[in-house]
Amino acid sequence: MKKMFFLLLLISLELFAGTRMCSSGTVTKLLSDDNQGSRHQRFIIKVPSGQTLLISHNIDLAPKVHQLKEGNSIKFCGEYENNTKGGVVHWTHHDPRNSHVGGWLEYNGKKYE
Repeated sequence: MKKMFFLLLLISLELFAGTRMCSSGTVTKLLSDDNQGSRHQRFIIKVPSGQTLLISHNIDLAPKVHQLKEGNSIKFCGEYENNTKGGVVHWTHHDPRNSHVGGWLEYNGKKYE
């Protein structure tokens, strides 16, 4: 039964790649900022289903989340893309060109968009 659920979850994630995803998770690993091209704050979270996601938050367009620590909870809304490691959520900020729905991060009661 668990294998069938996992397979259905993977299939559904493939179908929803590139779509809006809003949820919350626990920070499991802080990564260094990506400073090539547009700068991005990066960290790994685990959502309630057990799936891990890379959050890639553009800090040229939105404020950086300061004092983020492993083990803390964070809420997010952005665009989900599937990959072999669980997936990535990006567009967690406003879009100055209005071609994407704006996303956000929320940490310790403060919204970063």
